[in-house]
Amino acid sequence: MNQLEKYLVLVIAVWRVTHLISSEDGPFDLIFKLRKFCGDSFFGKLMDCFYCLSIWIGLIAALIAASDWKMVIILTLYYSGAALMLEKLTNKNFN
Repeated sequence: MNQLEKYLVLVIAVWRVTHLISSEDGPFDLIFKLRKFCGDSFFGKLMDCFYCLSIWIGLIAALIAASDWKMVIILTLYYSGAALMLEKLTNKNFN
């Protein structure tokens, strides 16, 4: 897999995981139960915010793809931004 393919796969993965956690109940309602368990805590609020969550999921993807800390920062923003664009394209109700 070349670099471009790797970046594109990670963009889709970041969007999918972020969307799953922030907008879906998940298989067997696992995400719903986790969200309920977290309640109004930092993690509970994080799970409700696509913008915030995409940064953290993007950071995980960047740590997988990057070779140095500068690229981690750049790729975190890249993956988060791309996930936000995909969400805006696929979700009519997204602000």
